[in-house]
Amino acid sequence: MPDLHSGGRGFKSRPVHFANWKVEIYSQNNNYSQKNGDVTEVGMTIAEKILTAHSPKQRAVAGEFVEAKVDWAMVHEELGTPNGVAHLFESLGYEKVWNPKRIVALLDHWVPAPSVDAAEIHKTCRQFVKKYGVSNWFDMNAGICHQIMPEQGFVCPGELIVGTDSHTTTYGALGAFSTGVGATDMTVVFATGKLWFKVPETIKYTISGKLPKFISGKDIILRILKEIGTDGAVYKAIEYYGHTVKQLSIDGRMTICNMGVEAGAKAAIVPPDQKTTRYVKARTKRAYKIVKADKDAEYIEKRDLEISNLEPQVAKPPTPANSVPVTEVENTPIDEAFIGSCTGGRLEDLAVAAKLLKGKKTAKNVRFIVIPASYEIFLEAEKKGIIRTILEAGGIIESPTCGPCTGGHLGLLAADETAIATVSRNFVGRMGSPKAKVYLASAATVAASALKGKITNPNTLG
Repeated sequence: MPDLHSGGRGFKSRPVHFANWKVEIYSQNNNYSQKNGDVTEVGMTIAEKILTAHSPKQRAVAGEFVEAKVDWAMVHEELGTPNGVAHLFESLGYEKVWNPKRIVALLDHWVPAPSVDAAEIHKTCRQFVKKYGVSNWFDMNAGICHQIMPEQGFVCPGELIVGTDSHTTTYGALGAFSTGVGATDMTVVFATGKLWFKVPETIKYTISGKLPKFISGKDIILRILKEIGTDGAVYKAIEYYGHTVKQLSIDGRMTICNMGVEAGAKAAIVPPDQKTTRYVKARTKRAYKIVKADKDAEYIEKRDLEISNLEPQVAKPPTPANSVPVTEVENTPIDEAFIGSCTGGRLEDLAVAAKLLKGKKTAKNVRFIVIPASYEIFLEAEKKGIIRTILEAGGIIESPTCGPCTGGHLGLLAADETAIATVSRNFVGRMGSPKAKVYLASAATVAASALKGKITNPNTLG
């Protein structure tokens, strides 16, 4: 099955210190501050501003429920699964979708179909988009939904986007409020173009320090998850700030927003800057409005992370929050190394892997699988010689799809096998047998490990 995602404001209390972190915890006070008996409104976060702009309310504050108009609805195979969106939509007797031009439908989890069941799901998807005139339809020749949405110009700053996948939080990298919803909620959106939201409280992360060699967005988000855990941001938004975030490419920003949901976040957002506008303008001529938080916006928490001395991170099974420096798990034997997925198959990931692989051969005991996140990435990587380098090193290239990330196909694990992968989750049974083990890491660490046949620090290779 596809990977689905299923109060007040505050005043500063006291700082709490962790290694490399400072956390300011806030208590609840309904979005107002009080001084000398006078009550005044405080500023708004990005999440509050976007939800306000999309609802009839003059001011939507954390804890309130709002009915908001959606800009875009993204759906993958959940459209055609049994009891999925298509089934629910038609069983309720709807005759048309709210706006066929504002729905983006595609196939990515099981492409090409590896089973009869998957083929039937694909068939249902194709029939639905044809029947209801969904114009933004991507069949098997596009890529993974969370790459296709921004890449094809369906994401702009300030927009409100929902998708039938928990990692829809990815689009916050471009300053949008984007979140995952289930089939029932998506059916409501298909019919009305609207959905109820509880306005989330927001955590502010300030990440500082020059990026060390081979440190990427994946390493940073794994370090964040170690500190806050898999439930540290449940139904909250995360805003990422700081010099390090500005250094990150759009690819890197997508990764830290993508995996914000691994802490339970409802949305994860990077405030737009010049990198954002360049990326967006290259992909769409649609008008948009940049939304930034007010200087006096109130946050439920503020956290600081300094990464100048950060080592490459590896998340041990069975959760993404079980992260440690690579030196703590070095030399762990592996059977498979996988670079791909919506959080590790972008051009930046393939390029750093090729740099490490150039002129070398992967270990004979390792299956090294690489799946670009989209055909645009695939073609650009081929043009730059990246694909040839990977193949010459002993890698296997597959066409863009989620593949083994969700336990679908193209590289599943047998019992007692171990993989290191750029995927977003390493839960029990995630990539195959429940008796297998999955370690999460950046593309650089995965490539280095493929060369040595064991978990390896990429800094030891050059």
